[in-house]
Amino acid sequence: MPIDYDAARDILTTEFEAAEALFREGREAVVPKTVALATEGVFRTKTQAYREALLGCAIVRIQDPDINIRLPYVNQGEDAFNGRTLDERVINPFLHDHRIPASRGPYLSALRRNVRFVPETLGQRDAKGYASFLEFISELEVADSDTAREYLRHLLWAFVKLRDSADIPLSDVHRLSVEQYGALIDGLLTVRSGGLLPVLLAVATFKMISQCFGLNWRIEWQGINVADRAHGAGGDISVFRNGELVFSVEVTEREIDRARVVATFNGKIAPNGIDDYLFFFTATNPTDEARQAARQYFAQGHEINFVPIRDWIISVMTTSGPRCRRIFTEQLRELLSRPEVPAALKVAWNDHLQAVLAV
Repeated sequence: MPIDYDAARDILTTEFEAAEALFREGREAVVPKTVALATEGVFRTKTQAYREALLGCAIVRIQDPDINIRLPYVNQGEDAFNGRTLDERVINPFLHDHRIPASRGPYLSALRRNVRFVPETLGQRDAKGYASFLEFISELEVADSDTAREYLRHLLWAFVKLRDSADIPLSDVHRLSVEQYGALIDGLLTVRSGGLLPVLLAVATFKMISQCFGLNWRIEWQGINVADRAHGAGGDISVFRNGELVFSVEVTEREIDRARVVATFNGKIAPNGIDDYLFFFTATNPTDEARQAARQYFAQGHEINFVPIRDWIISVMTTSGPRCRRIFTEQLRELLSRPEVPAALKVAWNDHLQAVLAV
């Protein structure tokens, strides 16, 4: 049957998201050692066409096991497929849309016309890279649809890793309206970041407030999933002035219930003598029991407040003026440009900024 290009794009999107999640968690798809070694070999070569061609071959294997993935030209037989069209319509645009280093044109343009993906094919300058490419093809040939998906996910994981090592320039804009900032922040808060993006948004806002109003705050923050107690910190973000703690902040994407408030008080607030503690939440409102616990601690001299981060940022921006809003943009871009920030978040910034400007 002919290749379904819309379905091919959906397959890529689904498996790419899974690969990104694995990479973000420091894991990779479990595949046989032969597939892992073949992938490493393909990504060591300077011939980008090999790894890009494998994406198409994996998709074809998933869609129709009766197609011969070694025959990427339709004139090569009834069981061949149109590799060039698949690359032009799906693979190449997908890689560029996700800011992954890739060829500017179809991968077949880098290979001899009517090429067959077989050992007998001559003229390949990178013999080692081609051998790894053929090894991956051989593994795909004997894989069923589900296994081929696992191999595709592993291949895409390697593309994510490649992108993460690349220099991704961050888009900039001189001015945005408050409404545009609202749309931008809404978009960024939907990005899967393991909680990192909300923290960066909060830090950028605190830096804006300090710089804009001359508060001379010292803002300390740490990465997500870093144990606060082990680092002597009261939260994800701590704000100091003249050496004294002003307040501590915990940024969360999870629901805040009574148990969470009690654990935070016993583990962070009380031991560190924190009088003002903020919970910034991204979506779900704290439970009534959580608010009741906070009121009890207030009576003991400790303020615990719950603030929706999106509303807080927009409120601050609305009363700060264009100059301060520009400072926010500069601070957030500086945070995102740090080498330890995953490339996926830099791509997300570029994409969501472009979407806001296009409206």
